[in-house]
Order: sequence, then structure tokens, then C-alpha cells
Amino acid sequence: MTRLKSWLPDSFILALLATVAFATVLPATGRAAPVAAWASNIAIALLFFLHGARLSREAVLGGLRQPKLHALVLACTFVLFPLLGLALQAAVPGLVAPQLWTGVLFICTLSSTVQSSIAFTSIAKGNVPAAVCAATASNLLGIVATPVLVALLLHRQATTGSGTGFGSVLQIVVELLLPFVAGQALRPWIGDWAARNRKVLSLVDRGSILLAVYSAFGAAVVEGIWHLFPPLELGKLVLANAILLGLVLVLSTLAARLFGLKRVDEIVLVFCGSKKSLAAGIPMATVLFAGPTVGVVLLPIMIFHQMQLMVCAVLAKRYAREPLPQAAAVPAE
Repeated sequence: MTRLKSWLPDSFILALLATVAFATVLPATGRAAPVAAWASNIAIALLFFLHGARLSREAVLGGLRQPKLHALVLACTFVLFPLLGLALQAAVPGLVAPQLWTGVLFICTLSSTVQSSIAFTSIAKGNVPAAVCAATASNLLGIVATPVLVALLLHRQATTGSGTGFGSVLQIVVELLLPFVAGQALRPWIGDWAARNRKVLSLVDRGSILLAVYSAFGAAVVEGIWHLFPPLELGKLVLANAILLGLVLVLSTLAARLFGLKRVDEIVLVFCGSKKSLAAGIPMATVLFAGPTVGVVLLPIMIFHQMQLMVCAVLAKRYAREPLPQAAAVPAE
């Protein structure tokens, strides 16, 4: 039963699927469309503000103790992923439709997850403090790195209204960064309150993301997204995501052993370096891409998110079954 649960969609994925279904049946049209988009923008600003209020600066500074490990995590996230995405597109350009390739490459630009990276590292008996530092640093850097990488990887689409030109990068960063900085600035006053109300704020986070998904998919449905991508095309998208995830997991494991990392640190590199954040990806996409394009871009990351959870759940349990060398034990903080 436990093994079956690791392969089932989590509650948030189910909520996302329900939101997509609702947007398919009842999309925001006419005067409701700009209202939904406006509400989505406010929700995204609130999301980044709350991220800033909750993110501990000490966790990021603590990462300086293991520069090699954290450099490898960031390299996997922001260098290896984009290179693999471009290589996969060049090798099999007809694997998925051009619009879906945009979404696959967008996955490659995103930061790592925080919650699931730490959770899987803990299950696998890895270096949890290092995972906290690595995931936090990845998310901080992602605020700037993702828009820049989108401009680099998708520059050919910049003239089609997607908003990925270099001239718009600064504006994009400011729209996301200012709420985050405001949250960090107010952290001394609201940080304790945010920590005490983590569960409530988690619902706000998820609600913000669901609202952004509804607005994006509603616009895409109006433009006929489901007629553009039949089931066979979605199946090929699953295959493309599986290849990408598999390559990163294998290469990050090889890199950990090549650089002589302890097993507890190898676990950090594998789990933090292979994850891509849906929570960051959805608001980023709504800012970086225009109109119905957003819904198409979100399809790959929603599929990839569930795949990484299922595969890493199995992998974490496999690591946990292996005996932990005494010398690799993580010192108490």
C-alpha cells in the first residue's frame, strides 16, 4: 500500500488537474478574462512576498560551508538541465510539437524545489542541512536566472509576443523580485508570525498557484489547446520529460562520484539537482509568457512535477535501504 501511494498523484496535483478541468469547462471569457488575469497577478505578487517573508537568510549563508556541493547543485539546475534540453530538442526535434518544446525548455530554466528536495533527502538519510541550503540558494538565484535563461534558450520566440526578449528581462525580474525583497525586508517583524501560520500560508500559496493556472488554462482553452494536442502528443511529451529526468538523475549521480562526494552529499546533489519547482514555475510562466501561450508552457512542468515525485520517492527509499557508512554521518547542527 505504501509503495502504491508513492506512485499516486499528491493532493496538490489532483487540485491542479481539477483546476484545469474547471478551466476547460468554464474558462474566463469576455469581461471576466482581464479580471482573472488581474487577480492572478496580485496572487503571484503575494506568493513571492510570502516566500521572502519565510525564507531564512541563515540557511543560505550556511551553504557557504560546502561550496563544492552547492556549486554542483546549481550547475545541475541551471547549466546541465538547459544543455540537456537543447541537446534533446536537437536530437529529436519532432518528438513533441514546437509549442510543447517551449514548455520543456522552460522546465530546464527553473529553480529546484524546496519542500520535496528536503523531504526526499531526509527519507534517503542524506545531509538535510545541506539540502536546505542548496534548495534555498537555488530558489534565490532562480528569481534572476530563470528569466535570463528563458531569454537565452527561447530567444527565437522573442519576436512572437512571448515576452522573452532581453529588453523585458529587467522588467520581469522587478515584477517578481520586488515582492520578494519586501517580504525579506519585513521578515524581522512578520517572520515569526509566518512560521507559526505555515499551514495557513501554504494554503494561500497553493490558492495563488491554482488561480494562476485557472487564468492561464482558461485563455489557452479559448484558443483551442485541447484540439492542438491530442492524447498521442501528450504521450510523447511524457516520454520527453522521462528522458530529461532520467538523464539528469544518472549524470548527477556520476558527477557526485566523480567529485568524490560522500554518500550523504551525493543524495543532496541527486535530489536537489534533479528537481524543478512547480511552485516557482507557474508564477514565472504567467509573467514570462503572453496570453494563451502560458497554458501550453504549463503542461510540461505539471507532468514533470508528478514524474519527479514518483521517481524520487522510489529512489529515496532505495538509498534509505543501503547501510550508511559511519564516517558519512552528518554532524548535529
